[in-house]
Amino acid sequence: AQGLPYFLAFTNAFPTVFDLANAEEEQVLKLWQGLGYYSRARNLHTTAKYVANTLNGVFPNNYKDLLKLKGIGEYTAAAIASFSHNEAVPVVDGNVFRVLSRYFDIETDISLATAKKEFSDLALELMPKNDPATFNQAIMEFGALQCVPKNPDCQNCIFNSSCAALQKKKVQTLPVKLKKIKISYRFFNYIVFEDDKLNTVIQKRDQKGIWQNLYEFPLIETETELNLDAVSELISDKYSSQYKIKGISNLNSNGKIHKLSHQHLNINFWKVKVKGEILGATNKKNIKNFPFPKVIFNFIEEEYTELS
Repeated sequence: AQGLPYFLAFTNAFPTVFDLANAEEEQVLKLWQGLGYYSRARNLHTTAKYVANTLNGVFPNNYKDLLKLKGIGEYTAAAIASFSHNEAVPVVDGNVFRVLSRYFDIETDISLATAKKEFSDLALELMPKNDPATFNQAIMEFGALQCVPKNPDCQNCIFNSSCAALQKKKVQTLPVKLKKIKISYRFFNYIVFEDDKLNTVIQKRDQKGIWQNLYEFPLIETETELNLDAVSELISDKYSSQYKIKGISNLNSNGKIHKLSHQHLNINFWKVKVKGEILGATNKKNIKNFPFPKVIFNFIEEEYTELS
C-alpha cells in the first residue's frame, strides 16, 4: 500500500533503465520523498547508471553477479535471482527467520552473524529446486500474514499439528533476538528565514548520513531542546552579521519527534524575519519543488506555506 504509488511514479518517470540512468539525482530523490532510507534511492540511481553504461542495459541474471551491484545485498539478490531467473537461492528475511525458528524450535540468536548461514542452509534444504520462486515467496508471505510477530492465530494454522514452538508453548519467545538497537537522540533547530519579499533560505545536505543530498533549512543542532530565548541567542550570534534580524518566533510550539531506525530527532522550526531582501534565496512558493526529508516537506506543506 505504501510502496505501490511510488513504484508507479518511478516506472512512469523512468520507463527504462536508461531513463533512470540519465535522470538528475534531485529528480530521483524527489520521487522517492517520503519513503525514507534515501541511500537506497541513490544506490538505485548509481546501479542504473552502471547497468546502462557498463553492462549495456543488460541486467545480471544470477545471484553472484547481482551481488556486485551497489545497493543489492544477499536478500535482494536472492529475491531477484529466484523470482526472475528461477535460481535456487533462499531468501532469508525477518519473516523467514520467524517461520523457521518457530517451526523447528531453533533458539539461535538471529542477530548473530552466523545465524544467516544457518537459516539459509535450512531453507535451501527445504526448497524444491525446480520451483525456488514459489517457495521463497510463500515462506515470506506466510510469515507476513500468518506467522506474524505478535499473537499469531496458531489455532487456524495449517502447520499447527507439526510446529515445534506451538507444541512447546514457545511461539511468543521465538525467534531469539538479544541484540538491541542503540537509539541516539538529536535536537534539530531549523532556521526558517523570511525576508520582505517572502524569500527563504534552503540548502543541500551534503554531508554523509541521514538525508544526504536532500534539502533543508539552515540547521543548528544542539545537545538538548532549547526554548525561544536560548535559540534566539544562538541565531543572533551566528547570523546577525549576515542578516538584519527583525524578529524570531517558534513555528511549532510543541516540536516534532521524527523516529528513524537508530535515531530519534526532536525537531523545531524557528521563523526569523529579515529586513530587506536575502540575496540568492528561494521564494517561499517555489520551495516545494525541491526534494526534502518527509518531516520537513510536511511542515512546508501543512504549516509553513499557509503562513504569511
